[in-house]
Amino acid sequence: MSALGEFWDFVTDPDNWEGARGIPVRTWATIKVSAFATFAATAIALPPAVWLAHVRRGGLLVVSIVNIGRALPSFGIIALVLPISIHYGFGLGFWPTFVALVLLGAPPIFTNAYTGVREVDPGTVEAAAGMGLTGREVLTGVEIPNALPLIITGIRISAVQIVATAALGALVGYQSLGSYVIEGQAQFDDGKLLTGAIFIALLAIFTEITFSVIERVSTPWIRVRRGPRHRTDPVEVRAEVMELNV
Repeated sequence: MSALGEFWDFVTDPDNWEGARGIPVRTWATIKVSAFATFAATAIALPPAVWLAHVRRGGLLVVSIVNIGRALPSFGIIALVLPISIHYGFGLGFWPTFVALVLLGAPPIFTNAYTGVREVDPGTVEAAAGMGLTGREVLTGVEIPNALPLIITGIRISAVQIVATAALGALVGYQSLGSYVIEGQAQFDDGKLLTGAIFIALLAIFTEITFSVIERVSTPWIRVRRGPRHRTDPVEVRAEVMELNV
């Protein structure tokens, strides 16, 4: 029987959709750890990135340090966190996986947020300050709205990477879709292996599409400003600033 045939037999077997090791339970476990890791990575990386870009200080150093995290293998992080997790009573599975995914997801969020805020048109920022807006108002009313597409892109990249890497949690006992991959390899069961791989790929694709939709819905003013004519008139720039703060 072909590998695809074994995959089809596996996913159409009702027994594989029931119990603690069933497809729905393991899919939900993958979604859960990925969602928590993405939220935590965003909460950790986004505020300092936005603030540093706003004040124009220390960004290059911090970005360089954060990017070191990209060179660290996720499995290596899991291996380092595992004994600490066991020592402090957090056990196997979720927490070592969670920490590794957070460290994986933080760099793209930080880098995109810093770049997005830092590259906001200086003329627009100066016009806003000239109208009497405080630094905080400029940040929340001008810089962040203009940087929002790039910020969401960073979160999207992070979320897709996290979903795709969550399978490594199976190596430390986290029952997820990655468990099918590990079990399939150990048992020479192509049906299990493909089930894990295909469902992980589908989750990653769904995550990509979801964040693309979120970006389009949450930044309608970006589409409005895109047109055949690039607006550089100071009066129009001031109008943009006023519109963003309404």
